[in-house]
Amino acid sequence: MSFSLPADPPTARSLTAIVPQLLASLSDAGDWFVSARSAILVLVDGLGRGNLTARAGHARFLTAAMTKKDAARSTFPSTTATALTGLLTATDAGTHGIVGYRARIPGTDIAPNQLKGWETDGLDPMTWQRAQPLLEREANAGRPTFVVSKGLYRDSGFTRAIQRGAEFVGAATPAERLTAAAARASANPGALVYVYIPELDTLGHAHGWESERWLRGLEELDADLRRFEAMLSPGVGALVTADHGMVDVPAHRHVLLRDGDPLLQDVALVAGEPRMLQLYTTDGSAAAVAERWREAEQSRSWVMTREEAIDAGLFGPHVHPGVRDRIGDVLVAARTAVAYYDDRVADKKPQRMIGQHGSWTDQERIVPLIRLGAFANG
Repeated sequence: MSFSLPADPPTARSLTAIVPQLLASLSDAGDWFVSARSAILVLVDGLGRGNLTARAGHARFLTAAMTKKDAARSTFPSTTATALTGLLTATDAGTHGIVGYRARIPGTDIAPNQLKGWETDGLDPMTWQRAQPLLEREANAGRPTFVVSKGLYRDSGFTRAIQRGAEFVGAATPAERLTAAAARASANPGALVYVYIPELDTLGHAHGWESERWLRGLEELDADLRRFEAMLSPGVGALVTADHGMVDVPAHRHVLLRDGDPLLQDVALVAGEPRMLQLYTTDGSAAAVAERWREAEQSRSWVMTREEAIDAGLFGPHVHPGVRDRIGDVLVAARTAVAYYDDRVADKKPQRMIGQHGSWTDQERIVPLIRLGAFANG
C-alpha cells in the first residue's frame, strides 16, 4: 500500500456501536451505560469533540458533563449521510451502502446527493440503503420508538431509509424537540427516542465553526441541554453525540479543478464532497489517476485507490459486492485545511461553504459522548 492513514486506537469506540449499547442499557446488559428505564439519543449534527473542547467556555454545561474518555470515532467518510446511516443501522458503509455525500449509481453517470437524491434521482429508500434500521427492528419487536426532528424531514426519502418504523414527532426548534423527547421517554417505559439537531451544522457550513454565529448557536444549545436534563424523569438516560466534527476552510484554501487540469485526465465523474473526493475514472486508468494525484497532492491529502481503501477497512471489515462499485475508483481525503471543487460545475454556491468535513482527520471524526440523566451516574 502506497499510502498511510493514522490508525484508531484498539480501545476506540465506534459511532456504529452507540445504539446497540443504548438498547443494551434498557435490558441491564450494557457495557457503556448503566441501566435505564428509557433512553434518549440526542444527535447534534456537526458538534465534533475538538470543536466543543476548543470552545469549552461557551458550553460549560456540556463540557462539565464530559470526561476524557467520553468520545467515539465517526465513520468514513465523516459525512452526515454515511454517519447517520451507520449510527441507526449499526453497520459500516460497506454494508449499508451509503458510501459518501455523493456516490455514483453503478452503470450510470449519475452521482446522487445521498441526503436529497431519494427524491431528485429516484433512489429507493427500501433498497438503496441495504441494512435494516434499528428503529424499525425495535418497533417490530414491540418497543416504543420515536424520532423527534424538524417537521420538514417527516416524509423524506432519507428518513424512510434509516428511521422508518419509529413514530415521527415534528418540532421546530431544538428546545421544542428536547422537550418532546423528554415527554415521550417519560410516558413510554423502555422507549428509545432519537432527537436530531441540525442547526449548529448549518451555522458551521455557512459561517465557519470559529465564527461568532456558531458560538452563539453553541451557547444556545448548551442552555437548551441544561434545561433538558432537568426535565428528565428518574431512570431516563440521555446521550449527546454527533455525526462528525468540522474544519474551517477559507476560500483561499480551495483547490479548483478546471478544464485542462492534469488531475482531471481520465476522470469521468467527480463526486464525494470537497474534503473527500470520489473520482470515477475511465476503464483501466485508476492507478494512473491515483499516481498523478499523489504526485500533486500527497503533502496535503491521502490518495488511495478503491482497492486500497477497501483493504484498509475504511468502509468496514466487509464490502458487499453490490456496494463496491458505488465507491470511487480513486479517493482523495484531505488531511490539511484544503477543499477540492470541480470548478467546471455551473453552480458555485457550494464554494461559499466555510465549515466542512468528510475526511479522516481527528477533528472531523472524533465526536463526544456526553451522558445525562440516568447515564450520568455510571
